Amino acid sequence: MVDLKTLAVIKKLPTEAKPDGSTYAEPFRKVYVSDERGKAEAIVNVDTDEVVKTLKFDGATGMPQYDPVKRKVYVNLQDENIFAVIDPATDEVVGRYPVGQCQGNHGMTLDPEHHRAFLLCQKNHLLTVFDVDANKPIAFLPIPNGADVAKFDPGLGRVYVAPSSGFISVFHDDDPDHVRKLEDFAVQKNVHTLAVDIETHRVYAPEQEENGVAVARMIVYDALATPKAAPAK
Repeated sequence: MVDLKTLAVIKKLPTEAKPDGSTYAEPFRKVYVSDERGKAEAIVNVDTDEVVKTLKFDGATGMPQYDPVKRKVYVNLQDENIFAVIDPATDEVVGRYPVGQCQGNHGMTLDPEHHRAFLLCQKNHLLTVFDVDANKPIAFLPIPNGADVAKFDPGLGRVYVAPSSGFISVFHDDDPDHVRKLEDFAVQKNVHTLAVDIETHRVYAPEQEENGVAVARMIVYDALATPKAAPAK
């Protein structure tokens, strides 16, 4: 934990092996941390700065996300190809749902307004669109190898995916049931995370190498206008 005024580390909390993703359920004042190799979800109370509960699973835990509309926390169980739902009011798992042909669902981002989750399937290189009302996948789109992190820009209706194989994949959410790929934009290899500013629509991607030589820099991209969908035939 870092004091944002002084930027000093003020506390460290032990969790299970390899904490690899987190999400904040603001109304519940809790942070959910996925410990991938520990097959666990650590739950931190931000008022007491303590781990108040640890949920154990049979497989590795991927990226968690808090849905402010459904008021649930979602967790990818990537070894089991399962989408798990946690109720932050009780911190109990209230649902486990298969993700269809998606294998190794690790990364995740949400479109809460339209009740959709976007899952990154690392083993068979797919972006899976998951309906969180019906609790089932509704679409599968190809992505490059090594997809790790995804972000959603609600203003543009755009999904950005960061595969480590040298691309940023860009998808457009035409409507809740129709998502299409815009492009696989070439970048340096090992760009495996990104962030989106939903006010400026800029995409921030840290680079750790340039043509195989180590660097440490942030690249900022401006979003282009989204082309219209082709008319239905």
